[in-house]
Amino acid sequence: MENIKVIIPAHNEEKAIGLVIDKIPSIVSEVIVVNNNSTDSTSEVAKTHGATVLEEKQKGYGHACLKGINYLKNKSNPPDIIVFIDGDYSDYPEEITHILQPILDNEVGFVVGSRVAALREKGSMTPQQLVGNALASMLMKLLYGSKFTDLGPFRGIRWESLMSLNMKDKTYGWTVEMQLKVLRQKIAYTEVPVSYKKRIGVSKVSGTIKGTIFAGVKIIGWIFKHYFSK
Repeated sequence: MENIKVIIPAHNEEKAIGLVIDKIPSIVSEVIVVNNNSTDSTSEVAKTHGATVLEEKQKGYGHACLKGINYLKNKSNPPDIIVFIDGDYSDYPEEITHILQPILDNEVGFVVGSRVAALREKGSMTPQQLVGNALASMLMKLLYGSKFTDLGPFRGIRWESLMSLNMKDKTYGWTVEMQLKVLRQKIAYTEVPVSYKKRIGVSKVSGTIKGTIFAGVKIIGWIFKHYFSK
């Protein structure tokens, strides 16, 4: 039986985090919520719903993910597979089984949940998100021969593969960094279509002009920086 852990970065998600935790399938042995400098009761709600809660005061999506990874590094029995999912209830946690299947079947080491139009609630992704995803995917295809179509944060990866990536990004570039390094290291990967709905609350990235610009610059910067660092 594979040892599967879930890491959920969360900043001010008190209304959503309990719903996310409760829908995670029983195949998962531990749910780790990284409270990323929230000013609400995210931590308390997550604990009430049975999650392991870590505190990361330094704001940033990558900071939160790295906190969860470092916690697992220090365990005597590291996991076999890690799933990352957001804490805003825009993804369907019950679809973790879909994300995991290609990994459990030993077909790939990395899976991205692709938010395809047919399974996406209208208005769940902003126009800037759609344009940004399309541009980043196109650049990865042109520069790396990538088959990725999305930078969706809902993803699964084998622990040894994750460790080999030596993840660094602390903020908006986390997801694209992971995909670029998977391509560079020729880790077998695939995408699985996933459902997607409007998040609970306002996005800290796509919900603001500042967040959208910073995320776009960081993502495109990562793609070119990684390419020219060969």
